[in-house]
Amino acid sequence: MLLIDASVYIFRAFHALPDSITGAGGRPLNAVHGYVGFLTALLDATDETQAAAAFDESLTSSFRNEFFADYKANREEPPADLVDQIGACRAITEALGVATLSSPRYEADDLIASLAGTSDEPVTVVTSDKDLAQILGPGDILWDYARETRYDEAAIRERFGVMPAAIPDYLALVGDTVDNIPGVPGIGAKTAAALLSRFVDIETMLDDLDAVRAADVRGARTLASRLEAHAEQARLSRRLATVVRDIELDAGQRDITRRRPDMVRLTRLCDELGVGRRLRGQFGLDAGDRAT
Repeated sequence: MLLIDASVYIFRAFHALPDSITGAGGRPLNAVHGYVGFLTALLDATDETQAAAAFDESLTSSFRNEFFADYKANREEPPADLVDQIGACRAITEALGVATLSSPRYEADDLIASLAGTSDEPVTVVTSDKDLAQILGPGDILWDYARETRYDEAAIRERFGVMPAAIPDYLALVGDTVDNIPGVPGIGAKTAAALLSRFVDIETMLDDLDAVRAADVRGARTLASRLEAHAEQARLSRRLATVVRDIELDAGQRDITRRRPDMVRLTRLCDELGVGRRLRGQFGLDAGDRAT
């Protein structure tokens, strides 16, 4: 099962490529070009029989915003030139034979985690988002495609100092500036890893602060005081960082069988977007082809 965090790569393409890349009527297509280059190369390099791409619909409508209004509040809304291209990226993804999912309530991470939970076979998650490391089990891979780096459980532990299952607790301690998760002030990555090597999770620490004070961790007494002072913030941060794994997906959403590309639909999309020879070539289309 190949699960793609599509929005990460659309945003990356939009900011990496110049807005001088346009299509019909001067419509910006830089995100489309970059994303298509990524996706076609990825699909050429993989042979999984199941594939899905998850898309984020909004920065402000996640269920997490319901209990923490400032979740991702540090991010600006995507510019109109980018929003206009996301729909095209999704349509192209589907035409290439990859199922797509999105939700106004759940984020792409939650959809990916829920799909992964339906598989009895190893899963490959294509993303650069460390949050998704928490879903990795034996045989699973987190593939940071842009950096050409693959992480299994052992590699996650080497990078963060904790096993994948402890990533929500790790983020609850250190916070996450990307998603505006507050964490506990004064606790950094090394200290968080040291604490989680001695305590199972955040709740275990908060339930026995005396044990934290006595722990063989540098500045243990100060750390216990910080945890006590910011206990609810730590619990909130863990809740924000934990992906949902049990979204109820209907039969259509669970059907992620990888299909052959729909060349007629791809040709029609190219005509509608007004793309040139380069993008058509990535689909195996001749620049002069037209939909019929």
